[in-house]
Amino acid sequence: MKIGIVCYPTFGGSGVVATELGKALADRGHQVHFVTYNQPVRLDFFSENLFYHEVAVSKYPLFEYPPYELALASRLVDVVRFEKLDILHVHYAIPHASAAFMAKQILATYGIHIPVITTLHGTDITLVGNDRTYKPVVTFSINKSDGVTSVSEHLRNDTYRLFEIEKDIKVITNFIDLRRFNHTPKGHFKKAIAPEGEKILVHTSNFRKVKCTPDVVRIFAKVNAVLPSKLLMVGDGEDRPECEQLARDLGVSQNVRFLGKQDAVEEIMSVSDLFLMPSKSESFGLAALEAMACRVPVISSNAGGLPELNVEGLTGYLRDVGDVDGMAQAALTILQDEERLNQFKENALTHARKFDLANILPEYENFYLEVIKNSIPV
Repeated sequence: MKIGIVCYPTFGGSGVVATELGKALADRGHQVHFVTYNQPVRLDFFSENLFYHEVAVSKYPLFEYPPYELALASRLVDVVRFEKLDILHVHYAIPHASAAFMAKQILATYGIHIPVITTLHGTDITLVGNDRTYKPVVTFSINKSDGVTSVSEHLRNDTYRLFEIEKDIKVITNFIDLRRFNHTPKGHFKKAIAPEGEKILVHTSNFRKVKCTPDVVRIFAKVNAVLPSKLLMVGDGEDRPECEQLARDLGVSQNVRFLGKQDAVEEIMSVSDLFLMPSKSESFGLAALEAMACRVPVISSNAGGLPELNVEGLTGYLRDVGDVDGMAQAALTILQDEERLNQFKENALTHARKFDLANILPEYENFYLEVIKNSIPV
């Protein structure tokens, strides 16, 4: 198949999933064309089956805000026409689904029919998409897609609850490439971070309000008061200054490292003992899955799709959003017993294997074929 993929090219979960999916499809012999405003961060190697088409946005002074949606639709028309694509797969509803619909209508005037699949990832539905400014467009775009998927059962239910959706939404979960994300011994790295054999806790996110990143520091401070530990904070965003100051105020700053954005997060996971994810909402929890694949158990909130991933008492523990004391106690329950810690690590890896890319990729391939077969020309 010739597949067009539209995504955000940043470190966010939807962009990561879209890029990893495209790379895997290319490995399987499909021709994959990425269409976005920058090269995706994980599209970092050459393949004869991978192509990147940049969306250039006009800087015409009349526009106070650059009309990205129009530029994207035009670029999609161009790519579909001249690369002869079989299907478009757009990730994140805003503005990709509406741009794809516009492109589809324009292509129909050329006698070209292009099926469109929209994958919903989370905040495009629960936060941005539910804003009444965008809600009618999001609803229309989803209903006009030829196929719709969501990354968790919880997100599927939220979409039906928040929007008047007539389309069937197929759940195809996020995935992990176990060829990349696996536990590799990094003894020298671990010794440098925890020279006295301290336990290492880790958190990765974009440090937005929804991630409750300051709670990570609060949880760590309580754990560290009982058990000598180190905390690795991976990522960046609006809440980083607050977290840095909070670490100072709580007297743990010397045990907390802010590492910024990192590409090789699997190396950091490989030296870690426990992953913290106290988010207000997670449609799936891809960062937690990456940790589990590296044999790192998870302490998380019980929000959104996290209970579908983090199994209470098996791969980690779930607590209510904001329950810092409960999460800290759960962390200590795992970390203070070496035998229990090792069992949780093994459980985490075993569960992560269910989400291996090799298991999920055929679901997408089959869905593409189904949508191509059943889609009706405009």
